[in-house]
Amino acid sequence: MPSTQVVADHIQVVDKMKAMQVISLTLLFVLAASAQVLKFGKCPKPAVQANFDVTRYVGKWYEIQKLPTAFQKGECGTATYSPKSPGVIGVLNRELLNNGTVSSIVGSAKVKNPAEPAKLEVSFTGRPSPPGPYWVLSTDYEGHSVVYSCTEVGLFHKELTWILSREPTLSEETIEELHSLLSSIGVSVEKMVPTNQDVDYCSPMNQ
Repeated sequence: MPSTQVVADHIQVVDKMKAMQVISLTLLFVLAASAQVLKFGKCPKPAVQANFDVTRYVGKWYEIQKLPTAFQKGECGTATYSPKSPGVIGVLNRELLNNGTVSSIVGSAKVKNPAEPAKLEVSFTGRPSPPGPYWVLSTDYEGHSVVYSCTEVGLFHKELTWILSREPTLSEETIEELHSLLSSIGVSVEKMVPTNQDVDYCSPMNQ
């Protein structure tokens, strides 16, 4: 017969497992409602841009496509990066909301490990969420960039990804190549949505 303590420990373990399942399912429903991509299991560990040079990466990037996010509601998205200190860049994200106003948020991205400079961690001023991963999977610095972010949430992981361009448009051929890269690490590219970068529609961004 198992001792009373063994039974109590077993019950405690079962209770913890049930609590984790409830938390995971709750988060699943919350994230599903926000249209963010949630998958079972741990985050993948994709290869990132070799010999990443942050000094060549700074400047303005236009958002071309992304997986849906709870915190981006508008169109005409841009990200502008500026040097701050070794291993740290400033971040300015802007977008045009449906009511015609321009929304912006500032933050910083830091290299966590100098041996892997393409793996940054980004945080934003005034946003209560903890810093999130910002991994540059591929960039040619002058044309495109593919950014991947993954966070583990209980038994699941939440994925975000962006295709960026130095110009408001990017060729279909390049987009297809970047989709192939993302598909190879398990990203559901069919769920990515295009960002409206029409010059006339986005004109308030230049005012």
